[in-house]
Amino acid sequence: MKIGLVVPHIFMQRQILPHVIFSPGNLALSLAEGLQALGADVTLFTPGPIDATAHNVTADLSYFEQELAGRGDTYIDLLKKHPLTFITLARQVQAELIAKAYAAANAGELDLLHIYTNEEDLALPFASLCKKPVIFTHHDPFNFLVKYKNVLPKYASLPWVSLSFAQRAGMPPGTNWVGNVYHGLAPQRFTPVPQPTGDYMLYLGRIIQPKGLHLAIAAAKQAGVPLKIAGRHYAGKKDIYWQERILPELGDGAEYIGPVNDDAVKRELLANARALIFPSTFDEPFGMVAIEALACGTPVIGLDSGAIPEVITNNVTGFVVKKAGDEAQIVADLAHAIANVDGLDRHACRADFEQRFTADRMCRDYLTIYRHLQND
Repeated sequence: MKIGLVVPHIFMQRQILPHVIFSPGNLALSLAEGLQALGADVTLFTPGPIDATAHNVTADLSYFEQELAGRGDTYIDLLKKHPLTFITLARQVQAELIAKAYAAANAGELDLLHIYTNEEDLALPFASLCKKPVIFTHHDPFNFLVKYKNVLPKYASLPWVSLSFAQRAGMPPGTNWVGNVYHGLAPQRFTPVPQPTGDYMLYLGRIIQPKGLHLAIAAAKQAGVPLKIAGRHYAGKKDIYWQERILPELGDGAEYIGPVNDDAVKRELLANARALIFPSTFDEPFGMVAIEALACGTPVIGLDSGAIPEVITNNVTGFVVKKAGDEAQIVADLAHAIANVDGLDRHACRADFEQRFTADRMCRDYLTIYRHLQND
């Protein structure tokens, strides 16, 4: 089966991807590799050249790069300084890439196209012109940006794959779901350590209010357990949340250690933690950090937001705390979970990961969906 995996996000090129945190991009590379291992013929469509074993088709970045050279900027520099200019140039590249993918399918070079990252609003209007099946996966919450709210409902009848069953509740009514595929990781990427210290809680993720770090800090202090905080904050952008809700709470058991991009460092942090605390207050469409923790044999404590109850098996691989009620009650319930998390079996966490969240399982699930669509 000849599959076109279209990943038009501008970060998908070797100049950028290793230097940013972009889970959908890494998942796409894992999916391409895993599909090939299962015997599929994969063509990976990305804006720039990417390090992958699959055949790689790219867009023309020459004008974009001329603009960067004239300004003396890198891609990330331009994104920070002039985001509108960056987005305008990126959208031109992405449109060209999607057009290349549709042309390849219509020429009989591909049996199916999978539009895998969040530029599907560019791909949706032209899907009817493609002679082969086109399937879509959306990674952001539906209401995240106006471009999604305006366009996605118009094309709800096209084939969509959800990341979780919870994600479906937030997508347009009548969306044509043809499957649900949980994300997966290579089993060797994150593994348990022989003797975890278990002497701290860990928060790992972006430091924005919907991720609930303030709740994690308050709960860890109430439980009397140190909290390590790993992730990117946005103080340089006059982030009131960091300045007013987080910074004053650091110290007294709450330690900020900064962003973590290196897998080996992340593995040590996750595998030695008593538990990962994941108190997102918005409806998470999935939650990659939770399965990274489970891969390390580390339980997860989260709120019942979005997909979190699907990822955490309550009282087995972690605790799911209700987010209903006032903040004081939520903090108390999180603190109670922290106090009891040592009673969970870390081997069960790793076993659950191996059963439900491996890259091989993810790839097999997608391949089953592809074959079904091809045969319709």
